[in-house]
Amino acid sequence: MSSESMGGILGAIVAAVVLAVAVVFGPIGQYGKPPKPAKVEPAPTAAPAAPAAPVPRGPIIREVPNQ
Repeated sequence: MSSESMGGILGAIVAAVVLAVAVVFGPIGQYGKPPKPAKVEPAPTAAPAAPAAPVPRGPIIREVPNQ
């Protein structure tokens, strides 16, 4: 056998293995995945919790005098 035909056979084997792995692990994206479970909200209480103070979003940039 020449090296070209041996390379072709090995390439076909590698391609078959890659295809088999792709089929086993399923399609990429949301199509192959089960749907996410719905959130279960707790029953409302008598008094709702007070809203938390807003979190600062970053550093405050102030003007710096030139020296």
